[in-house]
Amino acid sequence: MRAVRPFVFICVAACLGCEQESVTAPKSSTAKKTAKGADASEATGVRIQSEPFGETKEGLPITRYLLANDRGMTVSIINYGATVTSIELPDREKKVANVVLGFPTLDGYLGKDPYFGCIVGRYANRIAKGKFTLNGKSYTLAINDGPNHMHGGLKSFSDAVWSARPTEPDPEGKTAGVELMYESRDGEEGYPGTVKTTVVYTLSDANELRIDYRAVSDKPTIINLTSHIYWNLKGAGTGPVFNEVLMLNADKFLPVDGTLIPTGELKPVKGTPMDFTSPKPIGARLNEVDGGGVKGYDHCYVLNPRTDPLKQAAARAEDPESGRILEIFTTEPGIQLYSGNQLTGKPEDGGFKPYSAFCLECQHFPDSPNRPEFPSTVLEPNKPYTQTTIHHFSVK
Repeated sequence: MRAVRPFVFICVAACLGCEQESVTAPKSSTAKKTAKGADASEATGVRIQSEPFGETKEGLPITRYLLANDRGMTVSIINYGATVTSIELPDREKKVANVVLGFPTLDGYLGKDPYFGCIVGRYANRIAKGKFTLNGKSYTLAINDGPNHMHGGLKSFSDAVWSARPTEPDPEGKTAGVELMYESRDGEEGYPGTVKTTVVYTLSDANELRIDYRAVSDKPTIINLTSHIYWNLKGAGTGPVFNEVLMLNADKFLPVDGTLIPTGELKPVKGTPMDFTSPKPIGARLNEVDGGGVKGYDHCYVLNPRTDPLKQAAARAEDPESGRILEIFTTEPGIQLYSGNQLTGKPEDGGFKPYSAFCLECQHFPDSPNRPEFPSTVLEPNKPYTQTTIHHFSVK
């Protein structure tokens, strides 16, 4: 799901109890400490390195963390927007390609980019007319998507410099990760409460990228966080994703109005172009769907109840040509399918054309603060917000 972001630069994020580290590798018997440019080929297990990734316009240094395992999978994460900038995976012929959209340098992320790979908040997706009421008090948020508020507004979490550090290493070398933290001040973008958010990315030796979220607030507020990765399992820049086969564990979706705000109905997908309950190419009926004035998907699916949501897949995508498979497991109640409808091919979109990728954003429902019948997105001071999403990769 995409709207053009305003050209805004953000001040430094609060550290939340830690210093940003530039350690190149965790202390582990299975991970070798390496300096920038050093050869890490002798290291085994899951490894982490870090290196500079430029500076913001305010002169704040940005760090890139590189996670790698012995199965040929690598993940690149920067602390600007807690952004995944690349995920490299081998195909069935062992050829490695980056399967997510992004920019080669920091400059691309500093402009009006389409939320490539970042964490969006304080509220992902849309809030109608940028207004909601909480405990009898009305709040007004920034309008940045037609008449609505989207993805946290003018100063999204995706525009913030997060503090970051490697996580405690697994002694057996089975995982490595990076913890990122950001403090959103009371009143930021119109939201009440100071919210401290932690996001932990963990790569495993089983080709799983896990994202754990936690947030606490000092007063009642609303929150809805998600990862906005754009997927092309054939490889970024290889063309449209029409032939990639998708299955969603969702019998219902949320119909929307002309501005992509849910009507409140939970509508069955059966017999409609929204039906991915069995595997179907993304492009099979895409032209029958209105994605906000353009053809394509930009809709939230209501995930079916799952006894163990981290073991029962919410979504599965496969590229028949490369054999790459992505399975997503999440504790969230919904998943937003976006088919890259509004990509333009212009430099601010990394040169990527419409339908060059798809997003599967695990989240709560859009406009939930104005829909009491939807699962609540209220964050109370005495109850932390937590969620987990796992991306599992394989090849056939």
